Amino acid sequence: MARTYVVGDIHGGLHALKEVLDKVPFSSEDLFIFVGDYVDGWSDNAETIAFLLDFSEANNCIFLRGNHDELLYNFLKKGDKNPVWLASGGISSMYSYANLSEEEIQLHMHFLEKLENYHVDTKNRLFVHAGFTSIHGPQHEFYPRNVYWDRTLWEMAYSMDQSLRLGELQYPKRLSLFNEIFIGHTPVTRVGKSKPTNFANVWNVDTGAAFKGPLSILDAESKEIWQSKPVWTLYPEEMGRN
Repeated sequence: MARTYVVGDIHGGLHALKEVLDKVPFSSEDLFIFVGDYVDGWSDNAETIAFLLDFSEANNCIFLRGNHDELLYNFLKKGDKNPVWLASGGISSMYSYANLSEEEIQLHMHFLEKLENYHVDTKNRLFVHAGFTSIHGPQHEFYPRNVYWDRTLWEMAYSMDQSLRLGELQYPKRLSLFNEIFIGHTPVTRVGKSKPTNFANVWNVDTGAAFKGPLSILDAESKEIWQSKPVWTLYPEEMGRN
């Protein structure tokens, strides 16, 4: 049976991505769903996207759009040097793209343009970078960018988890639309975790690779987890994101 692997936020940590992929027993039948934020953090930003383009030639992949991917696209397309972006890892992407040819940049821009905002599979599982605010689902978002910027879905799942486990509350409508929801965007290290974490029916696979955490891959069915070393140890001369 084909397996579905969910890959957490990479943030330019190509060494970590290669390391964790080497641990995963995948076959050509399996599907990889990357939850976005491929760039902005460690130095291998353009290199990460180049690797993903090559990887997708031999493997089944779905690439979701993260907020950092949109910010990079705006820089490559329009020269937009958003100060918040620059302060949040964007400078590393600027340096990474400085020496690429125009042909390479156009190829990467096409990759960024084609990213999916969200994916719902045949098991009614939602895969999205951040979340959504509409009680009718991500396809009804008034502001479509919410799906790669929103943090309220994760915050809601976290705050309600204990009550849900005790049977005191039912799932709120936003969560009950899907059997499971897989996200990234907000590092689980913020709630003291180091592995992909489940609250309510939400799984967060961002384990803080941009900061001091590892890069993680989760099997969506079995919930088996594979992780790299803490990414900062693979880039000892760099600061990553502060």
